[in-house]
Amino acid sequence: MSEPVIDREAMGRLAKALAFICSPDHPTTVALRTASESGSEKDIKTARALFLKLKPSDRHAALSMLNNKD
Repeated sequence: MSEPVIDREAMGRLAKALAFICSPDHPTTVALRTASESGSEKDIKTARALFLKLKPSDRHAALSMLNNKD
């Protein structure tokens, strides 16, 4: 089974959500923003790894913000 692929636009939105939840200077926020802008495989892998290391509550909150785009 392959890992899900998140497009660059979604990573940018996720970075904005994390900027609100954690901070704009948080390493995961910065990594997601960088991956969104560059699109390089290395940056995407780094951002994903950092996102998975976040507290589950922070991950859930960020993903919930993406789902509630009214």
